[in-house]
Amino acid sequence: MDLDLSFLPLEIIGQVLQALTFLGAAYFALLSLSLVVWSWNDIRARSRDIFARLLAPLMVLVFSLPGLLLYFILRPHETLAEAYERELEAEALLQDMVEADVCPECGHPVEPDFMVCPLCKTDVRRVCLSCGRLLELHWSVCPFCGQSLVAEEMEELGMAVGVRDKPVA
Repeated sequence: MDLDLSFLPLEIIGQVLQALTFLGAAYFALLSLSLVVWSWNDIRARSRDIFARLLAPLMVLVFSLPGLLLYFILRPHETLAEAYERELEAEALLQDMVEADVCPECGHPVEPDFMVCPLCKTDVRRVCLSCGRLLELHWSVCPFCGQSLVAEEMEELGMAVGVRDKPVA
């Protein structure tokens, strides 16, 4: 089955082919431009190096689809935001390791439920008189019951003074 185009004048066939060629070229140009813009935005998210930021879109512009494939092979594996998150996670892990419970006097590791250092007998925690839970020495309020520890110590001190000031009968 042959396609018979003899009923169309050659001028119309030429114009149609010319229009299709123009549309194909325009499509390829827009595709190339969009790939260049995409590679520009992608490399900006992945690198601070000005040379890489200029080379990546230029490579895609000059070599088109093979340039894009080459860019995919050469581009950094993680974005700057991903690298920053990874560094923050590592820093947080290191911070947790550094802030392990140790005696402020001798530096010996102490368990979270120790009141005194077993090595040098230095106080590392105190007991809340209201709820009986262990508290850090530098806390001014019990986070478990809300009792003000400064007032608690004053009451404790006042009771001790009051007991001493009472006349003996």
